[in-house]
Amino acid sequence: MLTFSILALVILGYADALPSKGHLRSCDLSCARLQVPANQTQLIAPTYAPSFIGIGIGTQNYTCNATESTYALVGAVAELFDSSCLYDTPAFESAPTTVYNVWSATTGITIQEVIAILELTHDSTVLGQHYYVPNPVGSGLSPKWDFTSSGVTAGNPNAYVIGAKTGDLPSSNSSNIDNLMIKAVEGELASEVFRVDTNGGQPPTHCAAGDSNITVKYTAQYWFFQSNISEHSLG
Repeated sequence: MLTFSILALVILGYADALPSKGHLRSCDLSCARLQVPANQTQLIAPTYAPSFIGIGIGTQNYTCNATESTYALVGAVAELFDSSCLYDTPAFESAPTTVYNVWSATTGITIQEVIAILELTHDSTVLGQHYYVPNPVGSGLSPKWDFTSSGVTAGNPNAYVIGAKTGDLPSSNSSNIDNLMIKAVEGELASEVFRVDTNGGQPPTHCAAGDSNITVKYTAQYWFFQSNISEHSLG
């Protein structure tokens, strides 16, 4: 069994270059380019640099659809850590998997408790949080990435994005959640978000009426493009 302290050491070890308080992100991303699998049309990578890159650590949340005897997604909760300083290093590709291996073995703490603990420590590697909210332009729930309370974007009410899925590419590993392309429908954090390099998060294949809701641990790399959040707007 692994404790949160070990998980924290792994996360902080990967995010060893902490964000500078005077800049919007910790390391220069002007040369960063998102690479997506060839011979597919679900994910179309921008040809320009991202505004933020972060590793998400959390859970995908499910309820049982008794009619179909399968689990249905009802949300997610995750903490996002700045991984910009890992870009163009061997650790960038391996970080989501390495952190997932530790996170999946960690016991005795929920992702909500992880978020609460890191909020108290004001950890400068934290970019923000990911969770679901009512769809602002329709019915159901929508994913939100919220950077309004963390890092240099803390206190900026526009440092968030609510999105709608525009592309869905299954992982080559059936245990991993899909890679996604998401467009913004509200907020100024990004106009487009990509979820890639996923680990875990898939529910069991079947469920039965009366089964409890479940949470499934996952990690992923998130890329945020065309942010309208600037250092000027941060004051």
